[in-house]
Amino acid sequence: MAFRFKGLDIQKIGVIGSGQIGPDIALHFTKVFHSHSVPVVVVDISEEALEGGKRKLHKKIDRGVKTGAFSPEMADAMKANTTFTSDYDQLGGASFIVEAATEDQDLKGRIFKQVRGICPDAILASNSSHLEPELIFEPLDDRSRTLVIHYFFPAERNVALEIIPGADSDPEMIDDLMGLYEAIGKVPIRVGSRYGYAVDPIFEGIFQAAALCVEEGMGTTKEVDAAAARALGLTVGPFTAMNLTGGNPITFHGLDMSHERIHGWYRSPKLLADAMASGEPWDVPARGEEVHLGEEQESRIRDAMRGAYLGLVGQIIDSGITNVADLEMELELALDITPPFRMMNELGVAQGLALVEAYAATHPDFPVPRCIRDQVAAQEPWRIDLVLRKDVGDVAVVTIRRPKVLNALNAEVFAQLREHFAAIAEDPKIEAAVLTGFGTKAFVSGADVTFIANMDTPEAGEADSQRSQAVGNFIEQLGKPVIAAYNGLAFGGGNEIGMCCTARICRTGLKVAVGQPEVNLGIIPGAGGTQRLPRLIGVRKASEMLRTGRPISGPKAVEYGLMLEEVEPTRLTERAIEMARAAAAGDLGGKRVDPSPVKVPEKLEDVDLGHLSRAIDAILCRAILEGCALPLPEGLKLESALFAECCKTEDMKIGVRSFLEKGPRSKAEFVHR
Repeated sequence: MAFRFKGLDIQKIGVIGSGQIGPDIALHFTKVFHSHSVPVVVVDISEEALEGGKRKLHKKIDRGVKTGAFSPEMADAMKANTTFTSDYDQLGGASFIVEAATEDQDLKGRIFKQVRGICPDAILASNSSHLEPELIFEPLDDRSRTLVIHYFFPAERNVALEIIPGADSDPEMIDDLMGLYEAIGKVPIRVGSRYGYAVDPIFEGIFQAAALCVEEGMGTTKEVDAAAARALGLTVGPFTAMNLTGGNPITFHGLDMSHERIHGWYRSPKLLADAMASGEPWDVPARGEEVHLGEEQESRIRDAMRGAYLGLVGQIIDSGITNVADLEMELELALDITPPFRMMNELGVAQGLALVEAYAATHPDFPVPRCIRDQVAAQEPWRIDLVLRKDVGDVAVVTIRRPKVLNALNAEVFAQLREHFAAIAEDPKIEAAVLTGFGTKAFVSGADVTFIANMDTPEAGEADSQRSQAVGNFIEQLGKPVIAAYNGLAFGGGNEIGMCCTARICRTGLKVAVGQPEVNLGIIPGAGGTQRLPRLIGVRKASEMLRTGRPISGPKAVEYGLMLEEVEPTRLTERAIEMARAAAAGDLGGKRVDPSPVKVPEKLEDVDLGHLSRAIDAILCRAILEGCALPLPEGLKLESALFAECCKTEDMKIGVRSFLEKGPRSKAEFVHR
């Protein structure tokens, strides 16, 4: 068998190197591709490394069985699908090979020259953390099917990924690989070829800044580690990260090379050289240990770390190798850190610049980025794109991209959706549009609950409901067809936006596809769900979904008429574009929302509410029965007014607080008032 995606035909995958990261890369591949009978072959010249890599992979799979991530049958299949060998000839027939050997340019060149002889047509990728693809693949005559793919620790779980094309890389292949990695659960960004790429100069620079704080007498490694984590919103501090990843040698070399290749501030601190000489791990806080500092000490470390962090980020933007939106997203995912541009917007961009300038004043050769100066001069916050547009001929493809929160909606997403669709409406080259979400898990997981939590008065709730409805209404009345492509589950506001589109399709395999779970939070839908869902699938089916909050599968959504069809994941966007063009030509069937009043019963059928709020259910029943009996615009106004009624209840406060404190699986203890 094989896995086909656009121009890629993946029949066998090779991973070269069974050391620190190779087995983890292989684990991700075999998890995704074992069901397609695409074998994964791990090659290393060291039998000891092969045995160690195999044990590591099997141990992680076994742990997955214990946690319920893998069934025993799946675990056995993943292990059987992965071969560890010292025989390079077993790579024969591989169509995609990722090298994860030592960070040595000559060694990598020799490996790829050997592999090219065995697999003349394979895509060859190096999991380098620093080296430019032009240098790595210099020994090859044909470099069109080569690139760098930079994974982050731990490679099987960290979704972040940098894709770095070389000067000779085939652009179409790069586009296909970007799509492939998204399809198999990663979040790739494309980065220009430069030493260290985008993330590592920041990661290593943060470590250097922390080490300098210690050398400058601001605190011990344990104190600086804790304070730096608090300053930057890190899950673990920079010294702890080095202990976990074994990154001392790579960082030591990387910082010295960055001194030569990027700018003069970078250098390997004496503290790091001493640690490598001793072989001892860094002294860091124990798991769960709280390290308290005095206010002045905390402030000094915080300002130094933030000044360095924001300056390093700005230097990457000045280099032109990536953009604000991609870097913001990738840093949050790769390093589990507070996104820098959001940090600057919250501090105030001028305050962000002041922190960078203060750091540069005490650290020679640290550049103050031009982009931050320009942003302060413009007197505007940073624009962070959460909704992207890409035109495919006469069809605009609009993608909501917030993978950290499964593409959840907030005020900025709604504003950017309105902005993009307003531009589409005015663009004479565009005949139709597709609306989709990033990744494979969610089209839109609903409204960001922190967004809902800020609706602290009935007036605020009604106003936010009306603003959300206005965006959906605009899409519904665009004058050009819009196809919603549900790439994953669509909950709450996600489905409400989707129902404003001309038609909806979803990818196959969605056991949980569509739901209106608002009642679990002690609220009713506020972006049109109480009015459009009954008009699309009938009052009885809709009221059951709305009142219980229970989702339905993809096949059930097709049966109900909410979806036109299910589509294989690898063809979802392509099929949506075809349907958008057909709709523009007037050749698309499907069920749009009829704005006319709906015949409603005097009373809705009884449903088992379980723990759900009876007070909220009463409001919801009014929205369905009274609202659907009105023309759609008036029904939507009633929905907003009734959403405001929810904001007066104790149960809304209880539901939102329960979600934020205990998570979505917890059942709120409603008091029914």
